[in-house]
Amino acid sequence: MTMLSRSVPASVDVVVIGGGIAGVCTAYYLARAGVTVALCEKGRIAGEQSSRNWGWIRQQGRDPRELPLMIESLRCWHALVPELDEDIGFKVGGVTYLAETEKDLRRHEAWLESVGSFQLDSRMLSPAEADAMLGRTDRRFLGALHTASDARAEPSKAVPAIARAAERLGATVLTDTAVRTIDRQAGRVSGVVTEHGRIACRSVVLAGGVWSRPFLENIGLGLPQLAVRSSVQRTTPAPRLSESTFGGVGASIRPRQDGGYTVARSGAAQFDLIPAAFTHFWAFAPTLRAQWRIMKIRFGRPFFDAWGQRRWREDQMSPFEAVRVLDPAPDGALLDDVMRTARKLYPMLADTAPAESWAGMIDVTPDEVPALGPIDAVPGLFLATGLSGHGFGIGPGLGYAMAQMVRGETTLVDLSALRYSRFKEPGGIVTAAEV
Repeated sequence: MTMLSRSVPASVDVVVIGGGIAGVCTAYYLARAGVTVALCEKGRIAGEQSSRNWGWIRQQGRDPRELPLMIESLRCWHALVPELDEDIGFKVGGVTYLAETEKDLRRHEAWLESVGSFQLDSRMLSPAEADAMLGRTDRRFLGALHTASDARAEPSKAVPAIARAAERLGATVLTDTAVRTIDRQAGRVSGVVTEHGRIACRSVVLAGGVWSRPFLENIGLGLPQLAVRSSVQRTTPAPRLSESTFGGVGASIRPRQDGGYTVARSGAAQFDLIPAAFTHFWAFAPTLRAQWRIMKIRFGRPFFDAWGQRRWREDQMSPFEAVRVLDPAPDGALLDDVMRTARKLYPMLADTAPAESWAGMIDVTPDEVPALGPIDAVPGLFLATGLSGHGFGIGPGLGYAMAQMVRGETTLVDLSALRYSRFKEPGGIVTAAEV
């Protein structure tokens, strides 16, 4: 996406750092509320994970701590899409989690029971109903969990479209504009220093995805957030037996606007060892232990690159300028195995072929839910990061809530369970600044 607004403003009310789904939606809702806002993206809008994700917009399977925000986010999607005046492939087709084993079935039933108070339209399907959705008759599945109101969209179209809508509302959207650091007066945010000059502001929202941790560490703040590499592929056009998005243990698929399917495997990620991995090892140990069978751990170049422990001044080139767009290589062997599994699970993929593969870096917190809200140590600085692979669906609701928070309003849902400060509370997770 080319630069939408080339002039770096001298002053705005709010600067949003990061042109992914979280930052773009925050800028959109701030501009809609009449707040002057500049969004600064070091590369291009949705250049990283926000255009590389699976495109699911789901309530199903969400952690109860983030489910209230996701419910509101789905409402935001419905209200937002008509305002974009662009076709982003938004469609309510439902989400279905298949159960191949008793363990799968119990897990889905346990989640459904745990969220009963939210009054979702989620329900368990019988084996016959699950088979029928895929045109099977062999009773391959013991059942399924299905949420009919869940939706999907095309990430590479949706996020740039929201950015254009934000600019129509008055937001200044800057690409190829890295924010090196923040300015403070009497400890409070007074502006940001970009590679193209200073922007005075009263508030800053850091929505930098995997780059949020090094940004904060450079100003002396800790954040237990690491990055995992997720590989994805799309297929050539294939029959459409159902409009639902399907999740299976070995392969998950989403119908695409181009007639093919996005295919990937949940939890199958590559974890690159970097210095921060050792700083936050004990915080992440339970997650790594739970997923060690499907997560690859590598010690390689990422250890020494921009995520290392280098620090920089405002007059020095930052890592954000050195790496404009993260473009990691996909795991071909993994994707070959996922495709073989997908053909066994989903009859419509029997004769299709992979058309393209890619990878993205997911910002993950130890408890795998976002870190949202003010950073008390720096008044005027707000955080929206650690979306842990859930960001695309939750993005509009998150942006709406962050815009409310920055304006000093009560948020549409209680975000206290997602607060940044939870990492420093008794029984919480120790941050880098305390190690």
